[in-house]
Amino acid sequence: MKINVGFSVLMGFIIGIITCYFFGKKTILKKYIHLLEKAKSQAKKIVKNAEKEGESIKKKKIIQVKDKFIELKSKHEKDVRFREKKITDIENKTRDKESRLSKEIEIYFQRNNRLENQIHDCEKKFKILQKKQEEFKNMQIKQVELLEKISNYSSEEAKNELIEVLKEEAKVKAQTHIQNIIEESQLTAKMEARKIVIQAIQRIGTEKAVENAVSVFNIESDDVKGRIIGREGRNIRALEKATGVEIIVDDTPEAILLSCFNPIRREVARLSLHKLVIDGRIHPARIEEIVAKTEKKIEEEIVEIGKKNIIDLGIHGIHPELIRMVGRMKYRSSYGQNLLQHSREVAHLAGIFASELGLNAKLAKRAGLLHDIGKVPETESELPHAILGMQWAEKYGENMEVCNAIGSHHDEIEMKVLISSIVQVSDSISGARPGVRRNSFESYSKRLKNLEDIALSFDGVNKAFAIQAGRELRVLVESEKIDDKKAFQLSFDITEKIKNEMTYPGQIKVTVIRETRAVQIAR
Repeated sequence: MKINVGFSVLMGFIIGIITCYFFGKKTILKKYIHLLEKAKSQAKKIVKNAEKEGESIKKKKIIQVKDKFIELKSKHEKDVRFREKKITDIENKTRDKESRLSKEIEIYFQRNNRLENQIHDCEKKFKILQKKQEEFKNMQIKQVELLEKISNYSSEEAKNELIEVLKEEAKVKAQTHIQNIIEESQLTAKMEARKIVIQAIQRIGTEKAVENAVSVFNIESDDVKGRIIGREGRNIRALEKATGVEIIVDDTPEAILLSCFNPIRREVARLSLHKLVIDGRIHPARIEEIVAKTEKKIEEEIVEIGKKNIIDLGIHGIHPELIRMVGRMKYRSSYGQNLLQHSREVAHLAGIFASELGLNAKLAKRAGLLHDIGKVPETESELPHAILGMQWAEKYGENMEVCNAIGSHHDEIEMKVLISSIVQVSDSISGARPGVRRNSFESYSKRLKNLEDIALSFDGVNKAFAIQAGRELRVLVESEKIDDKKAFQLSFDITEKIKNEMTYPGQIKVTVIRETRAVQIAR
């Protein structure tokens, strides 16, 4: 760029000289010549400076290239050294492996030689053993032939007779041995389980309620009956309509019967009647008012009962609807057993079992308390109570383990957690205790008859009696057909048949009695 400027100045001066020449002004020509020389010297300086600057740039670039080359060379040498070291390490490892392999091969050959020697020795011993076996067989054949001559029995006949004799003895001895093993295992393996169950049952004491569809309302005198019936029966019709309960006023002295399948409705009717009788004002409008107030009071009482039982059991965080269902269980009975008391009992038992087994006791209590909530629906449902209760628990955000325990305590669904088994066992213990539940007479008598029929199906049984509400079966056998050893075997066989053919709560004790009587008459 500087060279171009100098060239332009030079051309300017030349043009000026030509101009001066044409105009003939010498003074100006001299001046321009001077300026021309000055411009030439400046141009030379500029060119010289440019050459110097170019040389400086060239040297810098050469230095940079040299530095880059040195850097690349150093890096390359470092990579070469690293690869050489790596190759050296690999060679060392390979040499070590070769050395170890050589040692192992040497050890292998040594062991192989020893093994071949041992095989050779075994072959010699095996040949000797074969010879001895042949000698033994020959001696045995000679002994058998000698014994056959002496006893006049062939070996097969003697063998069959011996087998028949030993078979019966072996069966009795085996059964005795089995029973001894069972008794020993029960004393050891079941000791802790029995302790847990006994402790759990001892901690639980519950009142028994009678399940029925009738409540009795006691009155001071029969004059009250007329006021309750009202003119042309309007009061009793209004009361039945408001409560949904059938009110039976008969000749029973100082008593009125309240009949309804729903125990909550019966309780509302009973309390409403009590208030009306005390108040003395009995008419349809007053009846509707009192029934509405009583229903509200019962609902509040249900919630309070639910909260109280949950607090007593140390359970927290239950949905208000589930608390209400727990309270409703107070007015529900199952086979004569109050449902709330049964659920509390199951919760206590489940908590105790879970603590003994190292599980979550609070979760087990929660599942035990809620396991029968499906029995208190406000509307009728076709679902089994366990499935219905599980659906409610899922709806109101209960734990998955609690839901599974509720749904599986009657085996409607598969048990997936240990707490489910605990709740099922606790439910069985609470419901199977003698006297806690009332079965129908028909099913009760059928079960006892089935027990006796099973015992009578065995040969040698004379009589059979189911006693202790079906908890014990006493079997009388014929002493001529059944001896003491066979009596023991018979009790075991009857027990196994009961287990396989019957469904029963708790356990059944089978007692076989063999009596021998010697009777003589003195004349």
